[in-house]
Amino acid sequence: MRILFSGYAPVHFVCFKPLYERLSALPGVDVYMSGGIRSGPKGNYHYDEAAMYRSFDLPGDRVLSVSAIRDLDFDVLFTAHTKLILPRSVGKTIQVFHGISFRNKAVRPENMSCDHYFLVGPYMKRRFVEAGLLQNDDERAVEVGFMKTDRLLNGELGRSRILNEIGFKGDRPILLYAPTGAHDNSLEIMGEEVIRQLCASDAYDVLVKPHDHPKNRDIDWAARLAPLENDHCKVTKEPDIVRLMYVADLLISDASSAANEFTLLDRPIVFLDTPALLDAARLAQNSMLDLDTWGRKAGLVVHAPQEVCAAVEASLEAPRANSDLRQAMSKDFFYHRGGATDTAMAWLQQHVLGAEHINAELPLNA
Repeated sequence: MRILFSGYAPVHFVCFKPLYERLSALPGVDVYMSGGIRSGPKGNYHYDEAAMYRSFDLPGDRVLSVSAIRDLDFDVLFTAHTKLILPRSVGKTIQVFHGISFRNKAVRPENMSCDHYFLVGPYMKRRFVEAGLLQNDDERAVEVGFMKTDRLLNGELGRSRILNEIGFKGDRPILLYAPTGAHDNSLEIMGEEVIRQLCASDAYDVLVKPHDHPKNRDIDWAARLAPLENDHCKVTKEPDIVRLMYVADLLISDASSAANEFTLLDRPIVFLDTPALLDAARLAQNSMLDLDTWGRKAGLVVHAPQEVCAAVEASLEAPRANSDLRQAMSKDFFYHRGGATDTAMAWLQQHVLGAEHINAELPLNA
């Protein structure tokens, strides 16, 4: 069996990686990756597969260029973004998604070209049904969960090891700042001053995770934020935010799906207000913006950089303040919390892989 994953940002592969580790361990299953960091004008993109996959330590012969897959055939294609990067032919296409935020960008007609959808949770399913894109009993919809976040809950990660790799001692509260990549995100409108305010307080270890494929490519945020780095402020290019969330005592974000993922840990969240971004999302064609169901209710909303230290301090002083709400959110956002990859593999064994793989011994924590 020949399986292909394609995407255009590292986070896309991060969302497939748990399945890659399981599937590539099976006898008779060959898993390949394609796509790449994209550049150039829309409709005539260039894809740099080496740049996208170099940090994942994959076998070189399993990473294929987009031009190469145009002449190849596969049994299954997995993807985590909307517009598929296709080979010459494929038997079945499966969408695994790369996040769920209150903007609901995954819920749109352009995303309906796959054979199956590994839905993240009840909330996502409701939104697809409300939009008229899926039916409640639609066979295309598979209630899997979000495989990327399994490691937050399954005991695989170790705090001390991650802190040592980052360079923090763990003797201060750790704040993770993870903005979204849309235009007018919080990093663009106030992020630098927010970081300065937090550093000036000399009370926290600040970890900054710029978005890995922002819409505005004119700014090299790693270079621009480098002068702010010190022993207690680090800017990371790590593609997998899960490890960073695991060690964070508090998340600072805006409209990113990271905020919903962080509810799995039931820890405080501070939202930086992005009115222009929200207005654009509200006015977009087929908008599914939803601030009413859950939105930013899980944390405090900051409207100016000068407010951030007070919001962080208040949140850390009362970390259980929104606990019941966060737990309710995580149950609504995610099926099979901590076990989504197991659920996906069980479905694939029944519907895709065939009898020869049903009894294969699978590594539970590859």
